[in-house]
Amino acid sequence: MELNKIYFFTATIHSWIPILDQQGFKEIVLSSLKFLTVKDLLKVYGFVIMPNHIHLIWELLELNGKEMPHASFLKFTSHEFLKKLRLENPGLLRAFQVQEEIRSHSFWQRNSLPIEVFSPKVVFEKLDYIHQNPCRGKWMLADNPVSYPYSSFKFYETGKDRFGFLTHIGERL
Repeated sequence: MELNKIYFFTATIHSWIPILDQQGFKEIVLSSLKFLTVKDLLKVYGFVIMPNHIHLIWELLELNGKEMPHASFLKFTSHEFLKKLRLENPGLLRAFQVQEEIRSHSFWQRNSLPIEVFSPKVVFEKLDYIHQNPCRGKWMLADNPVSYPYSSFKFYETGKDRFGFLTHIGERL
């Protein structure tokens, strides 16, 4: 990914384990997005947190030291997941063990998918996809997007940002 471009980004939990369904894990994701946004390192235009993956529409603005903001996001959330599981669920932690020289556990799959979005039409298609995701397929986490609390849908409906890090895509297009 490059700075100052809008991306539709998907990150999936290692082995598709639904860790984000457990208490406190979505909040780790949200706190990291808020921190990086407050530091003006990225802008989040839309998101949804599903049980084992996340979708974002975001723009990376500045490096976090020598690191790209998305790398900081993935690294921070991984460290927090590790701490939480060590304290609360060591049995589940074993599912994330890996045999690598630089790490003992891996929470995000290595093949995160960034797709640059060029046109307003595609941005709004991706935003609609994100917001409908909890109401489709095998998950059926909500009857409609407004009742799913871990997405940006209500922000686009009401203009109220309960997360403290969202920017309306209309401000950028």
